[in-house]
Amino acid sequence: MKTPVRVSRACLALAIAVACNAWAEDAATADTAADTSAANASAAQDTAADDSSAAKKKNPNRADAQKLDTVTVTTGTRSAKAVDKIPGAITVVTPIEIQRTLTQTDDATAVLARTVPGYAESSQALSNSGETLRGRVALRLFDGVPQGSPLRDGSRNATFTDMGIVGRIEVINGPSASEGVGASGGIINYLSATPTQEGNEFRLLTRYSTQFEDDSGGWKVGLNFKHKQDDYDFVAGASIIDRGMGYDADGVRLGMNTSGSTNDSVAKNLFFKGGYNFGEGGEKRLQATYSHFELRGNGNYIQVDGCRYDAESCPNPRPNTSERGHIFGTKAEFNDFQQFNLQYSDANLFGGTFSANAYWADQAMRYPPENGSDRQDPLIPPNGPDGLIWDQSEINSDKVGLRTGWTRADLFNVAGLELRTGIDWVRDKADQRLALTQRLWVPPMEYTSVAPYVQMSYDIGQFTFSGGVRREDGKLNVEDYTTTWFRGRRNVTGGELEYGETLKNIGGIWRFADGWSAFAAYGEGFGLPNVGIPLRNISCPVSPGNGCPDAPPVTVGDLFDLQPVVVDNREFGLNWQGESTYFSMSRYDSRSAFGTSFAIDPATNDYVLFRAPTRIKGWELTADWNLSDAWKLSGLYSHIRGNTSFWSADPAGRFGAGGLNKPMGALDVNPDKIGLSLRWKFAPDGDITLGSTTLLSRDLSGSDTRAFDAATYRYVEHTDGYTLFDLSANYRTERYGRFSIGVENLTNKQYTLSWSQVPGFRNYWAGRGRLFSLTHELTW
Repeated sequence: MKTPVRVSRACLALAIAVACNAWAEDAATADTAADTSAANASAAQDTAADDSSAAKKKNPNRADAQKLDTVTVTTGTRSAKAVDKIPGAITVVTPIEIQRTLTQTDDATAVLARTVPGYAESSQALSNSGETLRGRVALRLFDGVPQGSPLRDGSRNATFTDMGIVGRIEVINGPSASEGVGASGGIINYLSATPTQEGNEFRLLTRYSTQFEDDSGGWKVGLNFKHKQDDYDFVAGASIIDRGMGYDADGVRLGMNTSGSTNDSVAKNLFFKGGYNFGEGGEKRLQATYSHFELRGNGNYIQVDGCRYDAESCPNPRPNTSERGHIFGTKAEFNDFQQFNLQYSDANLFGGTFSANAYWADQAMRYPPENGSDRQDPLIPPNGPDGLIWDQSEINSDKVGLRTGWTRADLFNVAGLELRTGIDWVRDKADQRLALTQRLWVPPMEYTSVAPYVQMSYDIGQFTFSGGVRREDGKLNVEDYTTTWFRGRRNVTGGELEYGETLKNIGGIWRFADGWSAFAAYGEGFGLPNVGIPLRNISCPVSPGNGCPDAPPVTVGDLFDLQPVVVDNREFGLNWQGESTYFSMSRYDSRSAFGTSFAIDPATNDYVLFRAPTRIKGWELTADWNLSDAWKLSGLYSHIRGNTSFWSADPAGRFGAGGLNKPMGALDVNPDKIGLSLRWKFAPDGDITLGSTTLLSRDLSGSDTRAFDAATYRYVEHTDGYTLFDLSANYRTERYGRFSIGVENLTNKQYTLSWSQVPGFRNYWAGRGRLFSLTHELTW
């Protein structure tokens, strides 16, 4: 693992043209340049790698570099903004980081778990349950388009494209309203690659991975094409990934995750992006992007539940596993994501820069079959060999949106004074069904939002000040529906709920000495509370019946849990950049008066949404040390602790929410994490990186007594930590391309994923054992 370019508001210009120039650069030369530029960040060096053999013969140890003023990001700003002018913590994950992680695993979120301090461990599955950012849910974007729906977050929105088409990842750490609804934990924006060199360029990537079991082999073939000529540019990509079964370190098949597994699946991806610059000096640009990703399970295995230790019922604990078979009549689980994005920009409109993008996205997710109590209905004939109903839930969502922005520098002819303003509109629809029996589980929902915003910043000497507001005005419409038999077939009257919130942010940066800077910031985020869960969980006050005739009528407007989630974040940080070292520290305090956390429903053992006050505090460290031209040491550390209440406020007003006495466990807040990596560049075209990721053991406990009825509550959680090592090696030949070897879980450590150590429905998953991968990349 290698620490990403970490920018925490220093006067820091980390050079990452490899990130901006995307994956087509010569990787070995780019590695040299990227590491050199990190070592000389104060000089703002970055790569413009010359891949010609003539250049290499001149000086094979040197990568030609160009001077860059600053590193810029577009996430949260809509137009390029220097990161050292934005108060807050931003992580930019470069193509080098993506490539090194993908030499070891195809997990789309593994690169975040290894490079972003506050990002939780990877679930190693199609589901991203428990994968929080600083203990809260992050808004995931692909080229600015939201992946997934705030109406029904199915925790499957982290697998939506082939990572081979991603140029870089911009991560805004902490609550933010800058990109819309759902960023209570921050924003993760995956940006597609963009051509930067004239002419045609092809890249063919093939990979084979195995755990040396008969059904563990997997392979990938991906072909990318880039073209740039004068004012035209085009990118196309196609790939297919066939994954075999996974095994733990003891050689036991991994269980098929109940929310979806990437094991025993095939993923196909198509991507097209074309752009045209026009107008005087090419200041105008029109760009269109289409992406279609589908991951579909093969259905060759069924889940075999394990058991946790119990002296009587399970003296020999064992995690979930899988065996060959297929449940008759069930369908393959899948993620099927499509999107179209049309963008226009004008660098000279009324003296400023204007940008607009209109998008459409259609996203569908089907889950594995289950025979839980909430799937049963006496009026439906059982379809399983066990005499029970097996059913599969399916979430469908589609959205259209328009985002606009206008930036004016030197406003009123005042040097350093900048205005950013615009308005966003989005319409998001979602529902959830039980697909095999054609039952409605979550009714059709529609959320429409109009959100104007204004942001100003002022650079004056050693200081940068910024602040702004965003107004979220939304309407949620829910149709009339009837709950399932398990919930009593209760009739629910739909209706319209209005959401309105003015979200503020303010911050400042002080560059107080050579190489030193500090920042302080306050920001707010806005989200919906995974609306589908409280809607589908409406039930009769007593045992299941036929419409709950004795229960009072219920309407959507009566649901206390549908109130929005508003999070505010207070943060400060310190940065230092020396000639060969870099250090960054940030401290944050995130609060929500009516937040969300996960709890276990004792009736179904499934996750339920819990609404109560939350407070999450933590701090993060990152550091890089260039020991020499050939050796580099990187590290990161994250410490997070969260608390919520044992009970929420009574809707009838009899009592308020409890104090912040219940610790938030592994389902919400990740244990402390330490990441280290040591890179050795043994030759101009070869390097080896040894990395480690450690999650520390943690003991949590809390208790409280409610004065209203003397009810007592207690929560205890223990999770065991573990350390995983990984290894990647790359060597580029002038004629035959680049060869890479990756080894995940180098020491073949047997471990249980932290979030899986907490009891829950079929929630006992071992982590993946040693995995070998061989990758070949040819660019011409």
